[in-house]
Amino acid sequence: MAVLVINILSSASLFSLGLWHLVCSAKNHLRSPREFAARPWHPITFHPRLRHLQLHLVLAFLSVAILYTLFVSADSDPLVKGSTPVYRFSSLQSAAVLLFFLVLSLSILLSETTTLFPFPSEFFFFVASAGFALHSSTLRSSSTVTSGIQGKCEFLASNVSAATAALALVLACNPRIFVADLALGASVCLQGLWVLQTGLSLYVEAFIPEGCHRLLDVASGIEGSTTCDLEDSRLRALALLDLVFVFHVIFVLVVVVAAYALAVKFVGIRRFGSYEALPTSSLSEGNHVQMKSLVKEMQP
Repeated sequence: MAVLVINILSSASLFSLGLWHLVCSAKNHLRSPREFAARPWHPITFHPRLRHLQLHLVLAFLSVAILYTLFVSADSDPLVKGSTPVYRFSSLQSAAVLLFFLVLSLSILLSETTTLFPFPSEFFFFVASAGFALHSSTLRSSSTVTSGIQGKCEFLASNVSAATAALALVLACNPRIFVADLALGASVCLQGLWVLQTGLSLYVEAFIPEGCHRLLDVASGIEGSTTCDLEDSRLRALALLDLVFVFHVIFVLVVVVAAYALAVKFVGIRRFGSYEALPTSSLSEGNHVQMKSLVKEMQP
């Protein structure tokens, strides 16, 4: 149950972070399309004391996640958490990835509040790309150790992390690509939703596909994963996860459209190449000047 709670908190954190990035990115682009540049974080502008709240929350959540991962990896009860080398190394690897993002977030905060790290946004996007690529590699290697539903969930999660890494790399090369910035926020939202789906599929009996059940296999180093009794059940479960993943992608697409529509409602929209109407006074003055010139030309 504790693992499911951690999955729910992680899912809520990632989804909120991605949604905030979506809304702020759309708002900044609508306000000044020509001057738009992607940002690795977005300040809260309605109160000066809350300006860096996003970074502080990220640091807090990452610190708690690191402590929890280290605590779980040090648990010596194999019947509850497992104590095999594979399990411990996998947990330590996850903690190292979280530590990577903790250092990145702390660097961004110091760059914004002090003069110690005057790095541009492109640098932080590049580092974030490396972090997501490392996370993708961690999940992919873990999916080869585990099997069944857990391995499939980790494999799909690694693909999402790889896509996030690619988008961050694109923004590191050119931060003015609005579509890439919007897709980056969407990929973080998708990661959050899939973390929740993984927790439900592995730890809630009602969401485990028919013909499969939870497994505690300490001898092979696979703790808390699932297994299917028949090959047909396993294939049906994997196909069901693929289908659920597609539904998550569609839902994130709806969230992106809704976030952009919300930003349009509050900010408005400016289109390239549009002509603004001249004030009435300017038109009247221009007509008056033209009439005076015409009268002078007609006079002998």
